[in-house]
Amino acid sequence: MTDKNTELLHAKINGETARMRWTELQRFFASGAMISVSDELDLVDVAVCIASDDKQAVQQWMSEGRVAKVSDTQAQTWLESDAELWTVVVKPWILVQRQKMH
Repeated sequence: MTDKNTELLHAKINGETARMRWTELQRFFASGAMISVSDELDLVDVAVCIASDDKQAVQQWMSEGRVAKVSDTQAQTWLESDAELWTVVVKPWILVQRQKMH
């Protein structure tokens, strides 16, 4: 992928991010299509890597535990607090990120 194509993809994905409450997202978790992105990473950068099939970067993050399927424990915690998460769709996945409040 060229730098220009990557820039365009980044801009497109950035425009598709949204903040959503966990209660609105639960059905996607139930379908097994939800990926959690650590707040140490940029949600859009991760989405671009997944969309452009950058297996090396994604595998690195997964091995570090910074990108993973949402766990039952995470889902329960988010349900109890009705957490608000940053979300973006990279079919077939829904990427979510709980950002710390500053």
